[in-house]
Amino acid sequence: MKPELILRGGRVIDPSQGLDGVMDVAFTDGKVAAVGKGLKAETGTQTRDVSSQIVVPGLIDLHTHVYWGGTSLGIDAEEFCRTSGVTTAVDTGSAGPGNFAGFRTHVIEPSQVRILAYLHVSFAGIFGFGRNVHVGESEDVRLMAPKEAARVADANRDVIIGIKVRVGRHASGDQGMTPFNYAMQVAEEVGLPLMAHIDEPPPSYEEVIDALRPGDVLTHCFRPFPNSPATAQGTVKQAVLRARERGVLFDVGHGRGSFAFKTARAMLANGFLPDTISSDVHQMCINGPAFDLVTTMSKFLCMGVELGDVIAMSTVNAAMALKRPELGSLKPGSTGDATVLSIQKGSFDYVDVVEEVLVGDSKIVSEAVVINGKWWWPQ
Repeated sequence: MKPELILRGGRVIDPSQGLDGVMDVAFTDGKVAAVGKGLKAETGTQTRDVSSQIVVPGLIDLHTHVYWGGTSLGIDAEEFCRTSGVTTAVDTGSAGPGNFAGFRTHVIEPSQVRILAYLHVSFAGIFGFGRNVHVGESEDVRLMAPKEAARVADANRDVIIGIKVRVGRHASGDQGMTPFNYAMQVAEEVGLPLMAHIDEPPPSYEEVIDALRPGDVLTHCFRPFPNSPATAQGTVKQAVLRARERGVLFDVGHGRGSFAFKTARAMLANGFLPDTISSDVHQMCINGPAFDLVTTMSKFLCMGVELGDVIAMSTVNAAMALKRPELGSLKPGSTGDATVLSIQKGSFDYVDVVEEVLVGDSKIVSEAVVINGKWWWPQ
């Protein structure tokens, strides 16, 4: 079957296959058809010269908020994904069982970008997160809706990939682990992983991660004090090491308040890399300090993480967390998503959530996006 699109001559980095070299990538019928040198174009094949650029599997942002128009923190997924190189945006709890139908009908289904979702255990999702109004959706136990959440998750398994809960002083007030326990019951009932947000105590970092199962995700894993994963002495907390050993996944989830260079330096110095890099992009951080996924990736590159590891944490690792092995890879037969990147050299200021500035010498830039085997952006 003839290829419909060939990306010609780029540096292909695909951690799922251990690839890093100059070659072509061909797409047919919405899937990756072949990866190799000198792939043959036929009549009607569209070719794109990417010889000065890097081709990676379509980037997956494991933590976004893209219920645009439905919640105050939602951004437009397509606009975001064009400039950030993301082909799969994973919404993490913007919608709960009370408003998921609207999210699916009005945002997910019309979107050209793939949107998957963690369903919030709170009935209305994250409904009160704005610049001037902040009401923690887990603060009132009356909003916990385990029966409804289980029903909605079961009926939407094609797009719902897990259950979300937010706990901490800002998200759940003095409720401690109560919202978490509701969410865990739902996750166990429907057989899906749980993603837990944690901000400031209560509860403690240790209480949350001690309760997570293999395959569950702790987002905001490099947040600043309090509830940091690092000790005052710069070591990794023992509860964090135990959690990783049993298979808990650690996601960056940068956002407005959840990533600090000080924490990241301590964790990286101890050899503790996150499993996934994500932006937690929403209305209150899209103009800083998070900006987008490639900016978050750039921060790790400038802190000394190898480029291949940065790509892995934004592609194949995220796909495994989603239990969607057809994503995050350029293996023939995989979903035909690819992101074309470049790395600019110079002097770039990066800021974290406590306003520390890191001056880095590299910046990852999204140059083009292929979705379902079609050259999607720029036109």
